[in-house]
Amino acid sequence: MEETISLKEIFEVLKKRLGLIILLTFTAALVSGLATYFFITPTYESSSQFIVNQQTNETESVDINEIRSNVEIINTYNVIIKSSRILDQVVDQLELTITADALSEKINVASEQNSQVVTVTATDPDPEMAVAIANTTVETFQQNIDDLMNVDNVNILSTAELAADPTPVNPKPMLNIAIGLVLGAMVGIGLAFLLEYLDNTVKTEQDVEQKLDLPVLGVVSHIKDSDLATMHNQTTTIRNRERRELSGQTKKTS
Repeated sequence: MEETISLKEIFEVLKKRLGLIILLTFTAALVSGLATYFFITPTYESSSQFIVNQQTNETESVDINEIRSNVEIINTYNVIIKSSRILDQVVDQLELTITADALSEKINVASEQNSQVVTVTATDPDPEMAVAIANTTVETFQQNIDDLMNVDNVNILSTAELAADPTPVNPKPMLNIAIGLVLGAMVGIGLAFLLEYLDNTVKTEQDVEQKLDLPVLGVVSHIKDSDLATMHNQTTTIRNRERRELSGQTKKTS
């Protein structure tokens, strides 16, 4: 027989395991916060830009087809910038202890659609090194592009600069804590329903009728210790009253 669960039963399960859900939620947020602040190394990024343009003088007009050609060739430039030909020189100039492939992972090259401006962004745990990598990469590319493609249409638009108070781009504490809260709540709710599913004990009269298919003949009520104490006091009071009444009747008879 197919079993269904009502919205009321769902809320009852959540209410029953609310403490577990809250505990897991805040534990996950706490772990995420501690990992963010104490175990994840912050990284900084810095960007340098160059523009790909045609060589003109005062008497020459701008050729629209040449501009389109420059935009199309940017895709090739994006690949060349991250090639070992360029990055090996960057490694040597900055005296880095990593390979060109590892350095390539620290560099991102991007350009807006139909734009002649290319942005080279470098990421590193040291903000000064991020600035140096971005600027050195663009400068090295500019120096080598003439030999590689026999063109001289790259000009540096802006260089990376070190901010007075650099702010790391990663990790993001609030985002990580928020993710921890959501994941913790999801795990807590899932675990609550799993425990409820695995719990096959009989607790209510409805469980007896549904699981055992037997009629309920009687119910033994649960009596608290406070109720027992109250009942004991009431019984003692009644007995004392009966004794006093019995004693009074005995004296009258005498």
